[in-house]
Amino acid sequence: MVTPDSNRVVEFEELRPLLFSIAYRLLGSVSEAEDAVQETWLRYESSPTQPESVRAYLSATVSRIAIDVLRSARVRREAYVGPWFPEPLLADPYEDPQRSAELADSLSMAALLLLERLSPLERAVFVLREVFGFGFPEVASTVGRSEAACRQLAVRARRHMDAGRPRFEADRAQREALAVRFLDAFRDGDLAALTELLAADVQLVGDAGGKAPNWGEVFAGSANVARVLAALMPLFARIGARVDPHEVNGQPGAVFRDRDARVLSTWAFDVLEGRIQTIRTITNPDKLAHLAPVADAWAALREAGQG
Repeated sequence: MVTPDSNRVVEFEELRPLLFSIAYRLLGSVSEAEDAVQETWLRYESSPTQPESVRAYLSATVSRIAIDVLRSARVRREAYVGPWFPEPLLADPYEDPQRSAELADSLSMAALLLLERLSPLERAVFVLREVFGFGFPEVASTVGRSEAACRQLAVRARRHMDAGRPRFEADRAQREALAVRFLDAFRDGDLAALTELLAADVQLVGDAGGKAPNWGEVFAGSANVARVLAALMPLFARIGARVDPHEVNGQPGAVFRDRDARVLSTWAFDVLEGRIQTIRTITNPDKLAHLAPVADAWAALREAGQG
């Protein structure tokens, strides 16, 4: 026998991927997004009435929770040590063939960093309207503003996003092939090959949050970045690290693990015109914990130095 409570469980689980994807784009944090989804379930479970549209109700609830979290998170991020990146996401659980382009574009590290420039309300309106295709009546109800106000918020948000919107290599297969060549050159410590695959104005940027070794916040220029990368590979080799190519936030990337398969870092690549434009690395263990057990990066550095 199916009870009302079991119906709610089924309805909620069917929508969980959508709810997580909304919350992640609003918060840039896997752990905070999961907490927002869980809080959404608790509110739905305890609600005395059944909403007319479960999808609209749950999407609005998770968005409001995320907006509240985002307002406090912005203060914490202002005090963050070094560059701040979103927590890496290896796979988006939500799929919608009709909005696949919007979903993919909004998931990249570059796009999420652009979203950080928006106010919480602008960010929510943009994500709900432009990424997930919600109508303005639903968006207005979610953020507690009039439809006219939400249209203005959407215009401002779109203007900010378009002004800095990242461009990526359109062909997915070409991006992945370039990433494979790059990682092969990195494993070989091939300085010439690395330099050839990097854009002239490439940037290597690391997020350690003051909690892991970092070789520098920003390196720029193909020669500088190639030299840094070529110097890193022997250190990784000394600790038995392996490089696993993997999509990171919908873009080519890699997960670095130690000899015991614990995560050391993730790398994400922006690719354009057959060259790597940006490499974003995350070594902050707090941002890697949702992927797998995390390595002690300081111990790994000491071992590599002793070698």
